[in-house]
Amino acid sequence: MTPEADLRRRDPALPPAAAEAPVAAVPTARPMTFADQELRLISALVVLLATGLFLALPFVLSIGSVVFLPPVTAIVLTIILSPLADRLALLGLPNPLASFLALMVFIGVLALGLTAVLSPAVSLFDEAPAMIARIGEHFSNLQGSLAWVSRLNAQIAGIIGSEEGEQVVLAGPSVLEQLAFATPSVVVEVLLTFLMAFFMIEARVRLRRRLLLERQHFGASLKAARVMRDVQDRVASYILTVGIINLGVGLIVAAGAWALDLGAPIMWGGLAALLNFIPYVGPLCMVALLTLFGLGTAEAPAVGLIPAASYLALHAVESNILTPSILGARFTMNPVMILLALSYFGWIWGVPGALLSVPILLSLTALMDHLGRPNVIGFLFGEPLFGERAPEPAEES
Repeated sequence: MTPEADLRRRDPALPPAAAEAPVAAVPTARPMTFADQELRLISALVVLLATGLFLALPFVLSIGSVVFLPPVTAIVLTIILSPLADRLALLGLPNPLASFLALMVFIGVLALGLTAVLSPAVSLFDEAPAMIARIGEHFSNLQGSLAWVSRLNAQIAGIIGSEEGEQVVLAGPSVLEQLAFATPSVVVEVLLTFLMAFFMIEARVRLRRRLLLERQHFGASLKAARVMRDVQDRVASYILTVGIINLGVGLIVAAGAWALDLGAPIMWGGLAALLNFIPYVGPLCMVALLTLFGLGTAEAPAVGLIPAASYLALHAVESNILTPSILGARFTMNPVMILLALSYFGWIWGVPGALLSVPILLSLTALMDHLGRPNVIGFLFGEPLFGERAPEPAEES
């Protein structure tokens, strides 16, 4: 019996044309070949190893911060200062002298910024007890207006009952003792960082020549040169552009502090410029400092909140309008990735890690743009781990 006759026998109402139409084949899943299974297995092992390394790396880097922090900082400084050293070398200076001058320019700018911030801060440190007393008065007045909340808490505690016990307080080292113990280690790390940075900047020409000439294929040499140039251009351009923007923010904050009759306007401007290098976290710290200082010096709480509110409005305009329009799409990064990098490197190395997080993230982004980004989410659904490589940045004319 033919298939058409079998269909007519099962369903007599079926028209002859429909019975004679061929039956569509049901799509079946193509079985994976041994090569595909082997590739998936290797990719899964790579993902597992990368995840384990990502989870274990913070503990290793945190414990060995004395060993790992100086070279990482030196690499970032090399990426930032290499364009300046190249410009100085084009003027006819020898490479070692150009490298040394580039490093000295950075140290001079850093020392100037720290001096502008720390010198007035030391003089304001004597006024800290009076400001703390003033903040306590403001909170006492606020607590007086909210006395009903305290009475309600007392009634709830009386109903529930609370057990009182003795508290044991362990005496720890004072702040001065901690600074005394930490200073030699910090000085050694800073010296090692600057020495490594100088030798890395001085060796940049030999490194470029080695990357270009010691490859077996011209395509590999061209790709290595392009990757190195793109990483250097992105990080250096980002730091230079953000530095100019932060300098403008610092000048505006200093002018505002002078107009509002705050103490040490240069200190507030320098502090705003330095903290603005740390995305999201730095401006929040600046708002907290201005709030505490305003409440500690103003007669009324509403007046004391004016400096913090003014800086918050300035930061909203700078971060949402000015900086994105100047940096453009090339330096646009996912805010979630920025916060992850801040928390990751800040947890490992503290404040230096937070300052290095964005340059490190920019370098990794530039590398992935050339080498290809792993398709981890797609891999979980059967796609290749490494799909099509991202298009390379267009050549600048």
